[in-house]
Amino acid sequence: MISNQILQNTIDGLKNIARTDFCVMDVEGKEIATTASLEIHPKTVADFAQSPADSQELQGHHFFKIYDEQQLEYVLVCAGAEEAYTIGKLAAFQIQNLLVAYKERFDKDNFIKNLLLDNLLLVDIYSRAKKLHIQADATRVVMILEPDVPTESNVLEMVRSFGGNSNSDFITAVDETNVIVVKEMSAPENTKEIEKYAKALEKYLSKEGIKAVRVAYGTPMGDIKEVSRSYKEAKMALEVGKIFFDERAIIPYSELGIGRLIYQLPIPLCKMYIREIFGKKSPDDFDEETLTTIYKFFENSLNVSETSRQLFVHRNTLVYRLDKLQKLTGLDLRVFEDAITFKIALMVVKYMKYMEKTDF
Repeated sequence: MISNQILQNTIDGLKNIARTDFCVMDVEGKEIATTASLEIHPKTVADFAQSPADSQELQGHHFFKIYDEQQLEYVLVCAGAEEAYTIGKLAAFQIQNLLVAYKERFDKDNFIKNLLLDNLLLVDIYSRAKKLHIQADATRVVMILEPDVPTESNVLEMVRSFGGNSNSDFITAVDETNVIVVKEMSAPENTKEIEKYAKALEKYLSKEGIKAVRVAYGTPMGDIKEVSRSYKEAKMALEVGKIFFDERAIIPYSELGIGRLIYQLPIPLCKMYIREIFGKKSPDDFDEETLTTIYKFFENSLNVSETSRQLFVHRNTLVYRLDKLQKLTGLDLRVFEDAITFKIALMVVKYMKYMEKTDF
């Protein structure tokens, strides 16, 4: 179904061209869009809708029927004029084509949603893609956009506006939180193309007032049946990004690293691992100074001199802190193996805290 605003814009444009007034009504004579008050009685429209004629001159105006797959959808009234019949026919044809175009768009949107959610049989995927003129073997990647405040404005329409009228990309939503972009790529290996698009989209939304938006995307897929896999990867990238890469606005699935593995661990196993590493202690028990030292030491690839410089402390002070941490945990962060163990433990704790928070 075409929105009333689209119908109004259409007949306004037609009036500017033809210098003739139009009115679009439903089959019961209720006015939907009009360029002028033509004072047509609803019963006149209802009677015309019931008649076998597709067009008719009544009360000095020309009436036309507009169908949606054999079902009468609208009655178009063209104000009386010398060439009202021809003008009205053209206007009815234009609205008829709009119906077809919007119906196809709705069908494609519905198909993409079901494709993403794995609601289609394999045979149905290819047959429906062919029917909707969607290329099955194109390389596509799925992006998920999550604004901090999704109800603040119509993000979906903003993204569609950014995407323009591209027939190869699909922009939809399967819930009230996220916007999904199924983007066709020019080449399977051109990952820079995805990143460039994601950055441009984030910048555009920022200009439109959506300051905090997170963009996650999966792996490019070369077959339409694999699009749902890219969607699942993008969903995981979005969640893992919130836990381990909260400072990043754009998160590719391919850069999740060990965070992807930790995210799939059961919580009981995580608790067991933390007990093995820290005993009855927890990283939460460390003071802010110790935690800052740990993170800065990791950030500088276990380089004592550079870490002490950035912390504005003497090298011996940093060594003292690391020795103190070793006594507490039994792990020496200057030893690569111990550092890796400690780093993973910190990530596991972060994951557990996130899961506890989201469970409420």
